[in-house]
Amino acid sequence: MGTLARKNGMLVAITLGLLGTIGSAEARPDLRKISCAKAQDMVKRNGDVVFTTGTHTYSLFVSNSSYCDAGQMLFTQYGPTKDNKKCPVAYECREPLFGRSSFR
Repeated sequence: MGTLARKNGMLVAITLGLLGTIGSAEARPDLRKISCAKAQDMVKRNGDVVFTTGTHTYSLFVSNSSYCDAGQMLFTQYGPTKDNKKCPVAYECREPLFGRSSFR
């Protein structure tokens, strides 16, 4: 029985170790703790990044319109970084205030 208990203990330890690795890999980067240039580079390299932007807030930043739904447009999205309180990090997808054909 001692061997079975050790095997079960080892299995639990391996499982917890893997869960810890997965959890840290999925953690949102905190925009407030990195430079403006690093945040811009992260979005450029990954295409889209969800950043923590405040104590209880987060936001999706995208690099191009392929991340938007039909009818949405790109708008510059700013965020607070370590070195710039209003860094133009990347873009966000939003519905336009007026339809695309409103002004002719």
